[in-house]
Amino acid sequence: MAVSHYLDALTVQRGAGKMTAILGGKNPHPQSLVVGGITAVQDIQNPARLAQFKTLLEEQMRFIRGAYLPDLLMAGLAYAPEATAGIGAGLRSYLAYGYFELDDTPLYGARTLFPGGIVLNGDLSRVHAFDQTKVMEDLTHAWYTGNAVLHPYQGVTEPSYTGLDRQPDGVAYLKTSEKYSWVKSPTYDDHRVEVGPLARLVVGYAAGDQNIRGHVDQVLKTAGLPIGVLFSTVGRTAARCIETLVIGEAMSGWLDELAKNTAAGDLDTVTPFDFGKVSKDAEGYGLTEAPRGALGHWVRIRDGKIDNYQAVVPTTWNAAPRDGKGRAGAYESALVGVKLAKPDQPLEILRTVHSFDPCLACAVHVVDARGTELGSYEVGPSGYACEV
Repeated sequence: MAVSHYLDALTVQRGAGKMTAILGGKNPHPQSLVVGGITAVQDIQNPARLAQFKTLLEEQMRFIRGAYLPDLLMAGLAYAPEATAGIGAGLRSYLAYGYFELDDTPLYGARTLFPGGIVLNGDLSRVHAFDQTKVMEDLTHAWYTGNAVLHPYQGVTEPSYTGLDRQPDGVAYLKTSEKYSWVKSPTYDDHRVEVGPLARLVVGYAAGDQNIRGHVDQVLKTAGLPIGVLFSTVGRTAARCIETLVIGEAMSGWLDELAKNTAAGDLDTVTPFDFGKVSKDAEGYGLTEAPRGALGHWVRIRDGKIDNYQAVVPTTWNAAPRDGKGRAGAYESALVGVKLAKPDQPLEILRTVHSFDPCLACAVHVVDARGTELGSYEVGPSGYACEV
C-alpha cells in the first residue's frame, strides 16, 4: 500500500507544482515574487484560475488525509520503540521565526499560523521570545578565514579550504579536529538549535496554539504514543506531514478570502515600500520560514551601497559542524546513539539525516573515498538556491 501511495504521490506532486505556477509563474523557483507582493495580476483577476487552484488544492487534501497521514501512522507504529527511545532526537532545542501572517499588523508583530520563538532542551512549558541580536555564526570548524564568532551584520565569508587528511593508503578523511565543512555554525544566545517543520510544531505546541496542539494531539492519540516521541527521527518525519495538513486546511480559507476580495474589486498585489527615506548608512534584516526552517538575511549598507550581506539559511542551522566549544549541530547530534543493523548499509543514518530534508547542493563538491573529484558545478548569477 505504501509503495502504491508513493507512486500516487508523483502525480499529486505535479498538481502541487501547478498550484505554485498559477500564482508564482513557474515551479520550482517562482519568478513572480517581488518586494512587497507578487506580479501574477492576471491570474488573481481570473476566477477560472482561482477555481483551478481550488480544484488542485482539494486533490492535495484528499491525498494528505487518505494516504499521507495514514501511511505516517503506519510507520509511526512500526518504529514506535525507536521513537519512544528518542532515537534521532538530537539537540532538543528549536528555533522558529513564525510564518504565514494572519492579519495586517506591522512587520514581525502579526499573528501567524505558526508562532515564532525558541524552545530549549525539550521544555514545552516555555517559549523564549526571539531576538535577532542573539544570532551568531561561529567559523571555528568551517572552511573560512579565522575562528571568529560574529553577528551576521559583521559576518565574514572568506574561503580558507584546508583540505582533507590523506592517509598512506590513499583514503582521505575529514580533519574533524580542525575545519571540516563549508557550512558555518550558527548559534542563538549561545545555544545550538534545530529549525524546520519539527521546530515549527514544537514552538507552536509550547506556545499553546490550539490549532497546532489539536492536530499534534490527534495524531499522537491515534497512534497511541506520548508527546515525547516528537523528539526523534520519527517525530521529525511526522512533523512534516502534520504541518502539510495544517497549511492545506488554512490555505482553503485564504483562497476563499482572496476570491471574495477580487470579486469586490480589491486587485492589489503589491504593498509599496518607500526606499527613498533609507539612510545611506543603514542595517536591516528579513526573517521568514522556508520549507526547511528559519531563514534570515542581514544586510549592511554604507554610502548607499551594500557593504556586507549574509544569509543564514535553514540548512546552515541544521547541517553546521561543531562550534568553538565543541558542541555539535543538529545533524551530528541526531546521529548520536543511532545503531546500524548493517554497517555496510547505513540506512539508519540515511533515515535520520533525510528527516531534515538536507539542501546542500549549492555548497558541496563530490569526491570518492580516495579524494578524487568526480565533478564540479557552477551556479550562474541568475540562479537561485532553494533556501535563499
